[in-house]
Amino acid sequence: MYRLAVVVALSTSAPAVAQERFDVLIRGGRVLDGTGNPWYRADIGVRDGRIAAMGRLQGAEAGLVIEAGELYVAPGFIDVHSHADEGLDREALKGAVPILLQGVTTAVLNPDGGGPWPLSEQRARYEAHGIGVNAALMIGHGTVRREVMGMEDRPPTEEELERMKSLVREGISAGAFGLSSGLYYAPGSYAATEEVVELAKEVHPAGVYTSHIRDESDYTVGLLAAIEEVIRISKEADIPGIVTHFKALGPDSWGLSVAATQRIERARERGVQIWADQYPYEASGTSIVGALVPRWALAGETMEGQPSPLEARLQDPRERARLRDDMVKNLARRGGASLFQISNHDADSALEGRNLEELAAERNLAPVDLALSLLDVGGAGLVSFNMSEKDIATIMQKDYVMTCSDGGLVAPDEGKPHPRYYGTFPRKIGRYVRERGVIGLAQAIRSMTSLPATIFGLDGRGILREGAVADLVVFDFDTIAERATYADPHQLSEGVVHLLVNGTPAVRDGKPTSALAGEVLRPSKRRM
Repeated sequence: MYRLAVVVALSTSAPAVAQERFDVLIRGGRVLDGTGNPWYRADIGVRDGRIAAMGRLQGAEAGLVIEAGELYVAPGFIDVHSHADEGLDREALKGAVPILLQGVTTAVLNPDGGGPWPLSEQRARYEAHGIGVNAALMIGHGTVRREVMGMEDRPPTEEELERMKSLVREGISAGAFGLSSGLYYAPGSYAATEEVVELAKEVHPAGVYTSHIRDESDYTVGLLAAIEEVIRISKEADIPGIVTHFKALGPDSWGLSVAATQRIERARERGVQIWADQYPYEASGTSIVGALVPRWALAGETMEGQPSPLEARLQDPRERARLRDDMVKNLARRGGASLFQISNHDADSALEGRNLEELAAERNLAPVDLALSLLDVGGAGLVSFNMSEKDIATIMQKDYVMTCSDGGLVAPDEGKPHPRYYGTFPRKIGRYVRERGVIGLAQAIRSMTSLPATIFGLDGRGILREGAVADLVVFDFDTIAERATYADPHQLSEGVVHLLVNGTPAVRDGKPTSALAGEVLRPSKRRM
């Protein structure tokens, strides 16, 4: 009796255990940690922008408690190829609502060799006015080449090459994650492989090399040879190489995804770090210039107050005839005019959403002549239906393939852009996981989170663990879906219920909060 009384006395006099308190507490959801593991139940406590605790956090309190229940909790999605850089510079769009409602918390900007210069100014602008999504900046090879050589179609001199190298080093000092190229586009297409290798070496060892490859069909060198070029650049520069928005473009190239993925796999077996990313659509998005105009027609110096090289060639009957012949061939390579839809045309917005072949027939023109007439008044954006579902599935199933949108950020009254601007990540989960079973949910989430975070060196992101940055998405697997269509693209996705960017709620109960919690990131010092 005496011993029992002592125990009771001690227990009643002991101080109460303090309840743990967080800024945000997500309770009881199905956690997909980003590694590819199956889901498991756990609570997640967020404090000071980081995941402070995970597990069964009984008795914990928070300023915001989210009862996840049967919802899935995953790392915020990472878009490794985004054209949102211009949109994030605009006051009305800096909140990045169409991106956030896809579950994306980080966007890699300045792809395809493009983007502004200098990067230090781009960073400063974003930091000054705030942005809704995290931004990781790339150095555009085409941007650097244009800064030094304009649109000249020739090799650089030794002095010019050294100047380009110094600009790449400047970009790395400004916090760039690597070098992007658009060897399909001008002026990147004017560069030999050796030039790109020398510039890619300047981002070693901290960066990556990502490329809109020189050819995605049989336009110039062929898809397989273009992939081999990325492999060579990656190997010689000793940095990870990425085949970006990986596809087999045009009916004549359908089925080449098998041989193309084999090229990548053989390179990986040899120890070359080659990766890829992909958007889950059967249509690409570009412009008349990008899709149909041969690169020779863009080359040359533009004098102030004078027509551009392309404009001058359009006005020259001989050059116009030569240009027309090449455009006829390029239309055929992409499957013909019936597969093209006009996405934006500043001179006449009534044409937006219309089919190129149908418009040509209405005007009693050959499709190529309609395209030339559009170039005469400033050109037009295009959506081009030129991929096969079998190729999309073949590529998507590979464990080295990340997810990207290749989408921009525009106002809801601007043209009829590709629906990937609004729906990429929900479409992949809704269409290719839930409806078609092309891949499993855990693999899809990995392709959007830990895989890109590892490749790009996004330290503390892309995975759910204690100490990680609290970029978190809570979504409903049964309802997550794109609403954007080719005919009506300006529609926000659904199914993302909650979203945290750096621990700050950016979406609550399916509605954006207007928070500008994004940061302009810098690469991790610890790389692959």
